[in-house]
Amino acid sequence: MEFRRARRPEQVAARRAAILDTAEAMLADTALTGISLRELSCRVGLAKSNVLRYFDSREAVFLGVLDRRWAAWLDDAEAAVRAVEAEPVPYGRAIAIGTALADSLHRHPLLCELLASMAGVLERNIGLDTAREVKARVTDHTARLADLVRTGLPQLDDRAATRFARSVAVVTAGLWPHAHPTEDVARAAAELGLPPAAEVFAADLRETLVDQLIGLVVRSS
Repeated sequence: MEFRRARRPEQVAARRAAILDTAEAMLADTALTGISLRELSCRVGLAKSNVLRYFDSREAVFLGVLDRRWAAWLDDAEAAVRAVEAEPVPYGRAIAIGTALADSLHRHPLLCELLASMAGVLERNIGLDTAREVKARVTDHTARLADLVRTGLPQLDDRAATRFARSVAVVTAGLWPHAHPTEDVARAAAELGLPPAAEVFAADLRETLVDQLIGLVVRSS
């Protein structure tokens, strides 16, 4: 394929989008750790040097995919939270919102996987300009989630809602790797009578988000 450098902003945007589309498609059947920049470049139809004209590293590409998936999840989460109705139990609305957020995250496994790799892997090989862009986008996503939570729980102030919104990504990143053990680890857990790791992830995520929201509501009262 003959490479023609994108010069106009819309051409650059289209080329970046094509690279992100390809990277996301590859993640459907290949683990993040198994995708090299060379393989990604071949799939896109560009030389590695040409891919690096648009992203400063392989990790920067997947951070771009993460940004997309985060925004898509927030669309889903907004619909889920707005559909919540208060339950006739103490802290019923906090329980319902925490549950809705956890369940919506469970429907976005690629986001969970990328969040689990964000701080320890993906952010370790990016330049300053990319880091600035990534952190600005993370801040935007966090603010959007905080606003959404405050819509459902108006007794929370900005600080409390933002603290919760930041913790959602951290909790998800911490729990996700345990949901995908190796075959031997899964077998050993089953021999001990432990529940399947995927079930544990879903339950622990739900309980953790619910407990934190209840705690923040209590502190605000």
